[in-house]
Amino acid sequence: MKPSVLLVDDHAVVRDGLASLLTIAGNYGEIHHAADGDAAIAVAQDTKPDIVVIDLLMPNMPTAGAIRILRTVAPDAAIVVLTSSQDEKAAFAALEAGAHSFLLKSMSGDEILEAMERIAAGTPVIHPAVTSRMVDMLRTRGSTRQDPFHALTARELDVLVELAKGASNGKIATTLDITERTVKAHISSVFAKLGLNDRTEAVAFAWRHRLITPSDLD
Repeated sequence: MKPSVLLVDDHAVVRDGLASLLTIAGNYGEIHHAADGDAAIAVAQDTKPDIVVIDLLMPNMPTAGAIRILRTVAPDAAIVVLTSSQDEKAAFAALEAGAHSFLLKSMSGDEILEAMERIAAGTPVIHPAVTSRMVDMLRTRGSTRQDPFHALTARELDVLVELAKGASNGKIATTLDITERTVKAHISSVFAKLGLNDRTEAVAFAWRHRLITPSDLD
């Protein structure tokens, strides 16, 4: 079954452009529209979309707040934040609220379609420019807390670093010269030790505690 999509943006021209792009691709089912967070929640509750694409800066309701509610009314949806903004705080808030992926409005149509295919297959996609801005913001934060990663082995830390950069299991395996089965085992161990439920929470945790720096993204 082709995945259904909910497009959320206060500019109709953006929604229409994305809808046309996805329709021409032919790999998606029903495509729904919403102009703000309240409308998105109502539509998602009725239609249970597989993918929600939402603008980072929305009127009436902060995107992070909308994402939290969307995760409740459509828990299986992959929530994709689409942004042209330099607002790192809003992006990080969206990530912590449960955003699955981050794309840029400046991406070409082919790049967006390629990213959407990966997202539809269950792989989070975070554009490097978004990663760089959020990590740079976190890099300026001081912290006196105990090392939150003390329970992890060196290899588990390596896996978490690659995961935080948005790498797939296959890419992590190639980078670290281990098998995908071993990668999955390390990820499960990381989740258990850090009390995390999924990859999105792991990425947010790694960034929040400054596990990676901008130099890691080169």
